[in-house]
Amino acid sequence: MPKISQKGHNMPESPIRKLAPFAEKAKEKGVRVFHLNIGQPDLETPESMIDAMHNLEIRVIEYSHSAGIISYRRKLCEYYAKHDIHIRPEEIIVTAGASEAILFTVQTCLNPGDEIIIPEPFYANYNGFTTSAGVQVKPIISRIEEDFALPPISEFEKVITPATKAILVCNPNNPTGYLYSRDELEVLREIVKKYDLYLIADEVYREFCYDGRTHFSVMNLKEIEDNVILIDSVSKRYSACGIRIGSMISRNKEVMKTALKFAQARLSPPSLGQFAAEAAMDTPDSYFEKMINVYKKRRDTVVRELNKMEGVICPNPSGAFYVTARLPVDDTDNFCQWLLEEFSYDNQTVMMAPATGFYSTPGAGIDEVRISYVLNVENLKTAMICLEEALKAYPGRTQM
Repeated sequence: MPKISQKGHNMPESPIRKLAPFAEKAKEKGVRVFHLNIGQPDLETPESMIDAMHNLEIRVIEYSHSAGIISYRRKLCEYYAKHDIHIRPEEIIVTAGASEAILFTVQTCLNPGDEIIIPEPFYANYNGFTTSAGVQVKPIISRIEEDFALPPISEFEKVITPATKAILVCNPNNPTGYLYSRDELEVLREIVKKYDLYLIADEVYREFCYDGRTHFSVMNLKEIEDNVILIDSVSKRYSACGIRIGSMISRNKEVMKTALKFAQARLSPPSLGQFAAEAAMDTPDSYFEKMINVYKKRRDTVVRELNKMEGVICPNPSGAFYVTARLPVDDTDNFCQWLLEEFSYDNQTVMMAPATGFYSTPGAGIDEVRISYVLNVENLKTAMICLEEALKAYPGRTQM
C-alpha cells in the first residue's frame, strides 16, 4: 500500500473540529450540546447578500478574473477607504476565504525552511498553513496574566535568526479576543523595519471592537508599506462563513504579481460568493452597530460568569468574539472530551476548543480553552451553568 507524505503526517488536526464525533454521539444520546467551540456567528446574514443570490439573472456561472471580479475589488476599495485604508483594485487578490489568502501569502513570501514569528496562542490553522509550505513557526508566548498583550520587543529579538522572514499577527486576536493598540503595532513596525521582515496581519475581526476601542490597521504603519500584507474575509463581518470569500492585500507590487501566479493556478475565486460579497458592501452601519451591541452583551455575560467560578481566570477582551480562559483542570483536551462523552447536567453539556491547538510550544495551554460567544445570552448563561457543574464533577480537577 502506498504511503502518504511526511507533510501529511505533520499536518495538525483542528482543535476546533476534532471533537465533532464526540459531540455527534452525545446528540445521538439525546444530550443538548452548546457549541462554544467554533467561530460561527448566529446573527442573520445581511439581506443584501441573500437578495443578491436570489435575484441572480445569469445563465452560465463563469470563471472570474483570477484576482477577483473588478467591480467587487473596486467596491472593496470603497469599504477600506471608510476605514482610512487607501488602496487600489490591483493591490487586492480575492481568495477563497482568508485561509487561501494566508496560503498564498506564505507561499509567496517564504521558502521551505524559513521562519515566521507568531505570538501565541494563535489561530490554529496557522500551524497547518505553515506546515503545508514547509515553514517553521517561531512562537513567542503572550500570557494570560497580562491579558495576552503583545510580548515586548526583546522577546521578538530573542528568536530572530537569519532564517526569519516574517511576523504574523491576528488583530483582533483569535483565540484570545485581544485588540492590539496602535502603540503595540508601532513596536512591530520598528522590528519589521530593523530586520526587513514581512508583517502579515489577519484583520478579519476588524469590526468587532468594544468598550470604545477602535481598530488600527497595519496598512497605516509608515515606512514599511512594502513589507505589509493584509489578510481579510467577509465571513465574520457579515455572518457569511460559507460564502468563502477573503482577500490578500499589499502595496508591494512584486508580492502581488507573484501571488497572482498562485491565484491563476487555482483559476478563480468562487463567482457566486463574489456576487454576494459585492452586495454586502452596501450593508448599512446600523447592521454593525446592532452586531457590536449584541456581542458586547454576550462577552460581558461569559466573562462575568467565568470569573465567578472557583479557580477560573478569564481576561476581558476588547475584540473578536472569543475568550481564552484558564480552568482548574489537569488537561483541557481530556476535559473537553469528557464533557461530551461522560458528562451532562439537566441533559445538557458544553463543547469548547482545547487551547493546546492554538499554541506551537509543546505543553503550552494545557489548562486553557477557547470559548466562542456566538450563542444568545440565555443559552450562554445555561452553558456557563453546565460548565460550572462540570468543573465540580471532573475527576481531573486541580487546585489553582
